[in-house]
Parts: sequence; structure tokens; C-alpha cells
Amino acid sequence: MLRKYSSSRSLKDNIKLGVLTAYCAGMVNVISVIIFFAFTSNVTGHYAVLAEELSKGNWYQAGVVAVWIMLFCFGGFISNLIIINLGRRNSYLTHGIPILLEMVCLIITGSYIQFYYHETLVETEFLVGLMLFAMGLQNGLTASISNSAVKTTHLTGLTTDLGMLLSMFTQRRFRKKKQLVEKAKIQVSIMLAYVTGGVAAGLIYNTVAYNVFYITCGFLLLVLLYDYYRITVVKFVFRRRQSPRYSYVYSEKNDNT
Repeated sequence: MLRKYSSSRSLKDNIKLGVLTAYCAGMVNVISVIIFFAFTSNVTGHYAVLAEELSKGNWYQAGVVAVWIMLFCFGGFISNLIIINLGRRNSYLTHGIPILLEMVCLIITGSYIQFYYHETLVETEFLVGLMLFAMGLQNGLTASISNSAVKTTHLTGLTTDLGMLLSMFTQRRFRKKKQLVEKAKIQVSIMLAYVTGGVAAGLIYNTVAYNVFYITCGFLLLVLLYDYYRITVVKFVFRRRQSPRYSYVYSEKNDNT
């Protein structure tokens, strides 16, 4: 999921990355709505609120919303900055850093709510901003390494694109185009995962309350460990084939075949 970049990624890579990260984004958004009554996986609504507050002359509220929007933007900036500057020598490590930062943000949010939160306005504004930054990190990462094929924190553009694709599929010549079919598969997968994650977060919150943040981090950890496991297995197989003991066995097999 994290090892490959841009055009070298397969449909399977993008679907796996899109499903797991969209699931987490859906969970984060529903949790923030339950606790803070605010959306944190997208900023479309915040632009509308910003305009409303400006029109009313509520400069403090407008400033807070403007900072939230900038934090989401800053998250995408940081993700792409890491990807384009740390090189391709270890793409897994480079692509994993934004996920680690996102996990840190969610752990800080969950821990603060669990042990220190007094439900003041300033605390709420800070924590909403931190979650928006985390979602910006995630969206920046998935969009950057997939060449914008995977965006997982908001569904407005995705739903529009899917509607256009479905209209194209009413004609047979478009249904035969592999690129369009694969795009539709990614978008439907992300949409279902996002909604499923949101439903799961709502149900889990009733049982474990603020611990739901740690469960979300568990899914992000799965994204990290999946590629680490595959890299470890590939290295093990390579070393085994290089070993004199097993190289003889492999050569025997090749000769027999």
C-alpha cells in the first residue's frame, strides 16, 4: 500500500490503501461530530461557515475557522513535502511518516479528551484544529502517492466523479474502457469504506467512549504493518534462496522442471 508511487501502483494497491484510510476518516469524522459537533475530515462546510461569520462581522469566529482550514491545508503541505524531499531510496519509510504523524495527532486528541478535557471553547477549537491537521496529512499522503487517484477524507468530488462515470457507463463503448472501470471500483470502495467506518465509530463509541481514537489508530497501524510484513517476507525468501543450502534445492527444482 505504501511502498509504490504514482503510476507504479496497481488497482489493488489503491483499493487497499483507499479502503483502510477512508474507513479511518469516516471514523474520525463521526467521532468529532459526536464530541465536538464539528466535521473534521473535510473543509467544504468550514468555508461556508467562514463566509457566514465574515458577513456577520464575527472576526474571532471567522479567524478560528480560517485557522482550521489552513491546518487542513498545512497537513497536505507537510505530507507532500516529506514525500518529495526524502527521496525514493526507502519509499515505505517516507510514505509511512505522514501516517505516523496522523496517529500521533489522534492519540494526543484521544488522551487529552479522556484525561484533561473540560469542554471549554478554547480546548474544543484546538482539538478540532488538530484533527483537521491529521486529516490533511492523510489526504495529502493518499493523493500524492496515488497521483490523485485516491482521496479519502471527503466525498464531494468523489460523488460527483462517480455520478459522471455512471452516466458514461450507459454507453457500451465506455463500459469497455479498463481505466474508467478501475476508477469506478476505487471510488465505490472508498465511499463504502468511509460510510462503514462512520457507522462503526458511532456504534463503538457507545461502548468504549473516547477509546475509539485508539481503535482508529489501530487501523492506521495496520496500513503501516501490512507493507512491513511484505517487505520482511520478501527479504526472508531472498536470503533463503541466496543461502548455499537452499540454492542447491532451488537449482534442483529448476533442473527438474
